[in-house]
Amino acid sequence: MTEPFSFRLMTTDGAARRGEFATPHGKVQTPAFMPVGTQGTVKGLSPDDVRATGAEIVLGNTYHLMLRPGAERIAALGGLHAFMNWPLPILTDSGGFQVMSLSDLRKVEERAVTFRSHLDGAMVELTPERAIEIQSLLGADIAMQLDECLKLPAVRAEIERAMQLSLRWAERSKRAFETNARAGHALFGIVQGGDDLALREESARALTAIAFHGYAIGGLAVGEPQDVMLRIVAETTPMLPADRPRYLMGVGTPHDLVEAVARGIDMFDCVLPTRNGRHGMAFTRYGAINLANARHANDSRPLDADSPHPAARTYSRAYLHHLTKANEILGAVLLSTINIAYYQTLMAGMRAAIETGRFADLRDETIAGWERGDIPPL
Repeated sequence: MTEPFSFRLMTTDGAARRGEFATPHGKVQTPAFMPVGTQGTVKGLSPDDVRATGAEIVLGNTYHLMLRPGAERIAALGGLHAFMNWPLPILTDSGGFQVMSLSDLRKVEERAVTFRSHLDGAMVELTPERAIEIQSLLGADIAMQLDECLKLPAVRAEIERAMQLSLRWAERSKRAFETNARAGHALFGIVQGGDDLALREESARALTAIAFHGYAIGGLAVGEPQDVMLRIVAETTPMLPADRPRYLMGVGTPHDLVEAVARGIDMFDCVLPTRNGRHGMAFTRYGAINLANARHANDSRPLDADSPHPAARTYSRAYLHHLTKANEILGAVLLSTINIAYYQTLMAGMRAAIETGRFADLRDETIAGWERGDIPPL
């Protein structure tokens, strides 16, 4: 029998939290980073590759999967877990962000958002109820409510309108979930409100009253400076129930993750590890390293001889530089794997530091390592 969704807060160190949540497809240790598998794949990597990095959960996307190959088709083929050969937990984004960012033609109304597919130009309607139905067909362990996400900066009246609409959609998403969702699966609400703390508070309190299994902070990392994002996170997390997981959507850099954990966040997703890896960028304990830089052409050292991940120890910087400059697929695969593994190592280190009450020390040591920069070339 599969285990229903639950969350256990194990310990805290300041605002940083160490926990665990259970899903029908297994447990996830928090703080957790979810590699992004938008279209049923973490780009360029096999499920075994992703699991080898230490990842315990991945993210799929309602918008992309509803358009291609289609939620009903995936359901008929056994659900997203079987379709992509990923046996561990999956969280699906509701698609609201992609509707706003990818569709050139869209119309937001009370009932639904109507948009033009970026694939073939067909008009598609997405209601909160349909978003939940799609995620249920996919078999997501954690589904997200449909919301409207605005890019920042935006005028307050527009931010408030989108936040209020998202609240009404949250209520409809919850009703649809209670009717259609699979037993033991979870639904998260999404706090909106842009960079306005009063609107964030109103959103958080209303979502708490609706009662979700977990709560996400959405609408950040969409154009605002990092200090604004962190201020919103710091002010919003105390408004959310301590016994439910807190998910900061679409964030971010390693520095973002450390600072957000320090402010009480439990879950993250971001395309940066794979997107930057495909463009020759490696994330390491020495900071970000651009392998396209000519200074690596004759460097026989690995990226990090002490990394727990084999690829970071095995391949020379010169070889990774060559693959990047030659635009070889293997370079993108290796760097994407190395980057996801680094993110998982970073999260594991934060979990251990919270358990032992030394998170502040780890935070300072980690940031100092990034600031010192890469070790000198040969």
